[in-house]
Amino acid sequence: MAGSGQARTVAHPGTAGRLALLGHALLLSLASTVGAVLCCLWIAAVVLVPFGLGLPMTLLCAVAVRRFADRHRQWAARRLGAPIARPYLPTPPGNRLTQLQAVLRDPASWRDCAWLLVNSVSCWFTSGLSLILFLAGLFYSGYPLLVAVTPSEVFREPFGFFAVHGLGQALLVALAGPLLLAAWYLSGEWLAKLNAHVAHALLAPTDKAELLARVDELTDSRADVVDAGASELRRIERDLHDGAQARLVSLGMSLGLADRFADDPETVRRLLAEARASTADALAELRDLVRGIHPPVLADRGLDGAVQALALANPVPTEVAIRLPGRLPAPVESAAYFVIAEALANAIKHAGASRIRIGVEFAHPPVRTTGELMITVADDGHGGARIDDGGGLHGVARRLAAFDGILTLDSPDGGPTEVRMSLPCVWS
Repeated sequence: MAGSGQARTVAHPGTAGRLALLGHALLLSLASTVGAVLCCLWIAAVVLVPFGLGLPMTLLCAVAVRRFADRHRQWAARRLGAPIARPYLPTPPGNRLTQLQAVLRDPASWRDCAWLLVNSVSCWFTSGLSLILFLAGLFYSGYPLLVAVTPSEVFREPFGFFAVHGLGQALLVALAGPLLLAAWYLSGEWLAKLNAHVAHALLAPTDKAELLARVDELTDSRADVVDAGASELRRIERDLHDGAQARLVSLGMSLGLADRFADDPETVRRLLAEARASTADALAELRDLVRGIHPPVLADRGLDGAVQALALANPVPTEVAIRLPGRLPAPVESAAYFVIAEALANAIKHAGASRIRIGVEFAHPPVRTTGELMITVADDGHGGARIDDGGGLHGVARRLAAFDGILTLDSPDGGPTEVRMSLPCVWS
């Protein structure tokens, strides 16, 4: 992940990996032919649109092209080790004509068409070349056997290069087999990555598209932050009105009654005791309110101590592993504390877990101060967690989005559940 500062080890595939690449080369070579046919159908459908004949066909081809391109994005992402985002603009609601206009106006649709044409040629110089090297290597390696078991006139000129007379010359031809297999073995990974780079160049979003998507994302996150801030203000107002304010009103009434019954010491003592109790309750509620805004333990002991305190107060046995180089910025610490608290609350309420594990780590490059706070909350519960609108994890995702953070959920039915969160931040 960008900005994490973690070294990435590139593993060179062995023979099994090369054979898997060979299978992919065969599939990609065949798919390039299918892509060329699909591109021709797409162009023909678009040409027929003005005549009123190509509307359904164009929409159908658009869906097929995008699914075809998505599969290639996934394959290229695995080869390059980085995801390739879908570059398409949202399709507006409406009739087929409205949807067709949106598809035709989307630059990504025409870049897909260009990729189909380019891929139908370039794939044979990348994946296809790898497949040809392998098949030719097998052919030449077994050439003496073919000469021995077939009539003499069948394998006289291998691939039309030169005539072969006798088994001795066939053995000399067979030397080309290991050389071609070695070329395939050494170039297979490189050719596969070259094909992936070609796909990335045409199927990945352009800089302009990424900028527009980023603007939309920031607009949405800003709206979420504004909504969350307004909701938090309403919560504070409600807590003050229903809690501390009511206690203070009760305190004032008790003091007023004490003044009225000044001649009755017993009643005055009772009213003063009620006033002291109201004062204590008001202070406790104010303290809880302040703790909900910014916990004192977070200010005093930092994120490490605050998370340890959460784990100690948790009724489910909780293991904590924290590796931090020092204090992080206060807003980041506060956001991290509350997302961990919310993830813990979800695990306790819904997961039925017997053990919970919290991991917090700050990863950064050795020569830079920018990095990423990685948070993991895992439990051994029954799983099946979802990020639903209005749910606790949806609130966590919204809080993270305000900091350009990401939430990833892995919770298969039957468990276990792992919530992974990342927060870009600066080490102070």
